[in-house]
Amino acid sequence: MSASGAKGIVTTNEVIESAVIRAPLSHVWHFIKLPEFDKFWPAISKAEHVKGTSGETDVVRWTFKDGSVVEVKQDEHSNLEHFITYSVISTEPELPYSSVVSTIRCWAVTSGELADSTFVRWTSKFSSDADISVIEDAKYKRRDALKGLASAAAKMAKEHTK
Repeated sequence: MSASGAKGIVTTNEVIESAVIRAPLSHVWHFIKLPEFDKFWPAISKAEHVKGTSGETDVVRWTFKDGSVVEVKQDEHSNLEHFITYSVISTEPELPYSSVVSTIRCWAVTSGELADSTFVRWTSKFSSDADISVIEDAKYKRRDALKGLASAAAKMAKEHTK
């Protein structure tokens, strides 16, 4: 309880967003590489490898259209299991929380009316000092990014059917 006696808003520090993208897994997975996020996430104007990083650690700088800059480090990547995990290592301006680790995982939809589509799940786990505004902002940013991913993958699928 705060000094005034009022309780803050209690929230989970995890964001989970998902979507079914009407494009084959190969077209969706093509974009799930940190330096490719600017090809689908409308908020990012540029994604580039950070110079001087070792061969064992991939660090990518995302420059957002609002002028903020985020450096992310690839923690895991599997072409077999179709997932990537990354963490934010630096930001400009500084974020109001200590850390966030995100995972994007993709699955092929193999039967039913959505066969040949891709199910995508994007989770982000924030440190305990992230408040409700951070969680809500992340939720809507992931939704926008998934919408952009659907558009980019659909465009690629359409080009491959010509």
